[in-house]
Amino acid sequence: MVQRRPLLLASLGLSLAPLAARAQQRRSLHDPLRLGADLALFDAGLARALQQAFGRDTGVAVQIEQRPALPLLEALERGEIDAALCNAPEAESRLFAQGLVHDRQPIAQGDFVIVGPAPRGKVPDPAGLAGRRDVAAALARLRNVALAAPGTLRFLSANDGSGTHAAEQVLWRAAGVVPQQAPWYAMADPKQSLAAQARAQSSYALVERGAWLAQGGAPLAVLVEGDARMAERVHVMRSFRVNHPAGKMFVAWIAGSRGQRVVGAQRGYRPLAA
Repeated sequence: MVQRRPLLLASLGLSLAPLAARAQQRRSLHDPLRLGADLALFDAGLARALQQAFGRDTGVAVQIEQRPALPLLEALERGEIDAALCNAPEAESRLFAQGLVHDRQPIAQGDFVIVGPAPRGKVPDPAGLAGRRDVAAALARLRNVALAAPGTLRFLSANDGSGTHAAEQVLWRAAGVVPQQAPWYAMADPKQSLAAQARAQSSYALVERGAWLAQGGAPLAVLVEGDARMAERVHVMRSFRVNHPAGKMFVAWIAGSRGQRVVGAQRGYRPLAA
């Protein structure tokens, strides 16, 4: 593990004296905590809110990077970032079991939703998904309608290795559908917001609720929600290969009462740390 310069903070008690906080902030500008966040957590505003609140509380500078969950975890494993906010629990668990990430803590509960063209009065959405709760049945119905009436709908996939993309693939498997080669299954541009692209193309999509609340809207609406299989769990974790002096402090803060209040104030999430 690479050791970095000592952190000149008295303790993890986050009530620093103003002068000490300002001094540490100046020092940390030369060596900020490198924090990675999955795209949806960044789009939703959760990652930025935590970054800013931690900085205000501790005076420690945090440099935030947005990446899809799977590339994010690879960067964390290599020690290119110090800590991560991630929502891909299966991939996280594999790295944690191998000892490649540590100090992993659950910090937020969210969920995914299926959005699509909003029903208008008595006219349903093209696939007739509005109001359904069984996500597997909804995806199977979408496939069946798309096959029966070609050109009437499309599904836009994140296709970027994000937590949203990983969740989508799990749900397609639950539905017994392999959509990758289907003409109605389209790939989003990884450089743009999935919610914004789905709205522009009037497409169905699986999106993270927090990101949808921040960037979603007409002409689409939330059509399928509430299935336990659409639950999202967000974790914070640190790299095993590097040891930024503020890393432990960040995990303790975000899993503590101050960080959890920030989580609870963000639309689409509820606090999860013990």
